[in-house]
Amino acid sequence: MGKFASVTATASTLTLLVLTLLLGARAGFAQSAPAGQTPAAPAAQSPAAAAPAAQEPAAGQEPADEESTRRKPKPKEYKNWNFNVGAGANLDSGTTKTWVRGGGFIATAGAARNANKYLGLRADFLYANLPLRDLTQELAQATGATNYALDLMLGPIINLPVTKNYGGYILFGPGFYHRQGTLQDSTAIPGSSCNGFWSWWGACSNSSIPLSGDFVHSSVNEFGYNFGGGVTRKTPSGVELYVEYRLTHGSRNGITTDVHPITLGFRW
Repeated sequence: MGKFASVTATASTLTLLVLTLLLGARAGFAQSAPAGQTPAAPAAQSPAAAAPAAQEPAAGQEPADEESTRRKPKPKEYKNWNFNVGAGANLDSGTTKTWVRGGGFIATAGAARNANKYLGLRADFLYANLPLRDLTQELAQATGATNYALDLMLGPIINLPVTKNYGGYILFGPGFYHRQGTLQDSTAIPGSSCNGFWSWWGACSNSSIPLSGDFVHSSVNEFGYNFGGGVTRKTPSGVELYVEYRLTHGSRNGITTDVHPITLGFRW
């Protein structure tokens, strides 16, 4: 009997030990399984969560380069360069008027470099026919004559827009003036005393006509100034018609040349 009780106690003890081991192993397996697995949902959601953040700049504002392409540049209200050609007649003044009759043919061409809508720098070339009066030719004892002036002028031009189609301008500046002429069949005696015409002609040497006979040819270079202005009218093609009046004056050693051209022309 005592032997049976001992065996029963031993079997109970072993059964309790086996149950304890089994329960401990199950608890350990339940705890180790979550630690070995990586949650799939957070990893899959992280790119989706970043997508709205990446799209916010595109939805909130347009790129800077796209904005710049949409901005239209302001159109220029002036041209960098203007060119002009014209023709007209001359009005004489001063000493020139004494020896030259008015109405001589004028031709001119020029170019202007504009700094803005109102201010530019303009250069002009001018040809002026200066026909001698009949009394002048008689004084020179010549049967005919040719006489003209070539002018180079440079200076600022001030443009004055009035309306969309009408405008004006003012110009002034220094100039170089070359006057040249020839007397035909002059019977003036070399060495004779000079009069006012020979002085203006530039032929006098020591108050007398040169003995060499070169007095029939005149070549005078002078420096001086010019100023004037004009009125413009824009045509549908964009070319401007202009009317211009200018005063030019050159002098050297008491010899002067005055030309007042009135010009009608085109500017573009």
